[in-house]
Amino acid sequence: MPRIQAPTLAEHRRQQTQAILDGAKAILAETGKAPSLAAVGARVGLARSSVYQYFSSSDELLEAVVADLFPSWGRFVGDRVSAESEPGHRIWAYICANVDLFVGSEQAVANALARVVDPSVLLEPMQRFHAELQEPLVEALVAHGESHPREVAGIIDSMILQACRSLGAEHSDDEHPDAEESRETGTDSAPAADPKIAAVREEILAMIRRLLGGYLGLVPGSAPDPGNSWSPQRDR
Repeated sequence: MPRIQAPTLAEHRRQQTQAILDGAKAILAETGKAPSLAAVGARVGLARSSVYQYFSSSDELLEAVVADLFPSWGRFVGDRVSAESEPGHRIWAYICANVDLFVGSEQAVANALARVVDPSVLLEPMQRFHAELQEPLVEALVAHGESHPREVAGIIDSMILQACRSLGAEHSDDEHPDAEESRETGTDSAPAADPKIAAVREEILAMIRRLLGGYLGLVPGSAPDPGNSWSPQRDR
């Protein structure tokens, strides 16, 4: 059994479980395929027998990835929005956060899950996720004075989706970084380190800002770009 470094056994199990889930997500993003328990164990430094103490099968692990993935995305977006005070900036923070999800490895994980997980497993979590994810946007639109917040929220979500797809932000099957190279270099080929993806992100945000900047009251240099670690410059 791995050495317990957490203050309690329960915390140790929580940390190990999260490490296994994160390892599975990384493999999904890199390969687009369902990872074996052995591969996940190798990724996080655990024997396959140790991984079996947490998950009895690859299917159970994938279901756990689904259960973990969508709430973490919701928290990611919610934290970005709540960090801003002005309604227009909160709406823009929502847009930036969702674009980051599209251009990051998270979208590659989602694409892989759609291929390898039974649709019935994904349906309910995805429906709940989309409903909950939109709430911060609706609240910001209400504060912004919008008389049809839910309708406009749907339009904004559609705009984000279309812009990301049109400009090629979604990962395709041949865009997965080489897993072996990632292990050798000790990195997970994070999209933040890829200048091409960073450029696509900026292009997407520039397009959306041209369409919504006036409505949101954004002036040059004022729009927040929360959490952007890809460039020291703010979106313009």
